[in-house]
Amino acid sequence: MSDKEQFPIPETLEEKIAFIEAILFVSKEPVESERIMSYLNCHSIREFEDLITHVEDEFSSDGRGLILKRSGGGFQLVTKPSMHQFLKDFFTIRASSRLSVPSLETLSIIAYRQPVTIAEISDLRGVNSTGPVKNLLQKKLIRITGRKKVPGLPALYSTTKEFLLYFGLNDLSELPSLEELTEMFEDKEQPSLFKNL
Repeated sequence: MSDKEQFPIPETLEEKIAFIEAILFVSKEPVESERIMSYLNCHSIREFEDLITHVEDEFSSDGRGLILKRSGGGFQLVTKPSMHQFLKDFFTIRASSRLSVPSLETLSIIAYRQPVTIAEISDLRGVNSTGPVKNLLQKKLIRITGRKKVPGLPALYSTTKEFLLYFGLNDLSELPSLEELTEMFEDKEQPSLFKNL
C-alpha cells in the first residue's frame, strides 16, 4: 500500500478548506503557509492564496466569532475583536496580563533598536531598565540573542515570536515607522521616546 493510499489528502476545494480550518483550529501556534502548501500539494502561491481567500470568506460573516489572521509568519484562527470584551468578562481575565508603561517603553526600544543592551535601553529611557527587561523576559516577549563585544560583554536583547503574536504582527516590517510614532506622540503633546532612535 503506497503512502497516498494509506494517508489520503484532501482533494476537493471543500475538503481543502475544511482541512485548513481544522488544522488552524487545533494548532496553538500559527501554521506556516509552506507546511500547508506542502501537505496539500499546492504548486503555486496563487493556488494557495485562492484557498486562503475561501477560508477568509467562510469567517467573514457577522455571525462568526473567529477570523483568519496572518500572524507570527503563518496563519491562525483568532477571535474577532468585537468578541474581546465578552471573552474578558466570561473568563475574568486579570488586568495584570497587560504591560506596564515602563515595560511598553522598554519593549518599543528593543523592537526598533534590536539587538540592544540594558545600558542602551536605560540611556534612551533615562532610568534604570533592569526591572522592565526582567518582566519582558518572563513574559517571553524578548530574549537574549548574544553578547556585545565590549568590556563586560553585556547581553543583547531582541524580540521573540511571542512578541509578534502578542501584538498581532506577521513580522517586524509591520511595525509602524518611527516617523508615524513620533507624529502620534507629538499630536498628543507628549515627549517622544523615539526621537533619539
